[in-house]
Amino acid sequence: MKARFEPYVLKFKRPGGTSRGVLTEKLTYLLKIEDDGREYIGECGLFKGLSSDDREDYEQKLQWVCDNIDLGVEELWNQLREWPSIQFGIEQAFQALNFNRYKDDYQDPYNPDLFESAFKNGEKGMQINGLIWMGDVDFMREQIQEKLAEGFKCIKIKIGVDWKSEHEILKQLRKEFSADQLELRVDANGGFTFEEAKEVLQQLSELKIHSIEQPIKAGQIELMTELCANTPTPIALDEELIGIYEREDKIALIEKIKPQYVILKPSLVGGIRGSLEWIEACDYNEIDFWITSALESNVGLNAIAQWTAILYPEMPQGLGTGSLFINNFPTRLEVKGQFLYRNK
Repeated sequence: MKARFEPYVLKFKRPGGTSRGVLTEKLTYLLKIEDDGREYIGECGLFKGLSSDDREDYEQKLQWVCDNIDLGVEELWNQLREWPSIQFGIEQAFQALNFNRYKDDYQDPYNPDLFESAFKNGEKGMQINGLIWMGDVDFMREQIQEKLAEGFKCIKIKIGVDWKSEHEILKQLRKEFSADQLELRVDANGGFTFEEAKEVLQQLSELKIHSIEQPIKAGQIELMTELCANTPTPIALDEELIGIYEREDKIALIEKIKPQYVILKPSLVGGIRGSLEWIEACDYNEIDFWITSALESNVGLNAIAQWTAILYPEMPQGLGTGSLFINNFPTRLEVKGQFLYRNK
């Protein structure tokens, strides 16, 4: 068995605005395992400025993985607790290998079958939310109109830069569509102060907003706990989960903050196993969760979508990011209306 890695820069079709800044491109890495003449690929979806493993020695660590690939997925994952995006890339590559090693029809390492399900076979779709990036009012309205025309019943809107304008957009949407007709989620990416968040949470409640992701910056545990205990609008933890590696620490955080929801991005929280540790903590505390991609290429998105499908999700997931880039890899994933499908 041999392994190598390749950096790859994904370029956005149009800039993606968040409260952390505007994104025009994203660096990612492909981990490629060669075994018995076949290639198996996993994506190490490093997110510059956000991933806890965004470090100068990232490529050195990837080379170490390649040099020690014979250790296998169990030992590698355990030795890489503080490298969550690499953990996920390793999981993907080994899952592709183990699922397809003895299949005669294995052909496309960029779109491998990974988990058995009706979704994998193209027989069932998964409901997703439509993602609205920050920008001026006209740009945000344009995106919303596009998603509504495509048939989305759940829309997630990035907020936290110009709340007055963003609030007006949300109020207009609610005038046109009731909460029964259109589910609205918002994502602040930590864009508000504690005092601002308290006011925003009340205003969102008046509009029957489904939830808000990360209203204040991560790491303010006591303040987030207070917000979640008294909020009129459900709060979902997102960035708050980044950089917490041990199972016991994950349980302690969930039991302390007691959020209404948790957002899981496998590339940022240690892949499938890391996500399952968070899910265990959520289940014990009766907290719902959903899965979201973190701007991976179609390689990583294929893995996240197939894994999410075997969780039998009941609410819309955040997996509609495959069409954001002009130089993405070919994929069998396709968005039809508000559903994500994997074509046969």
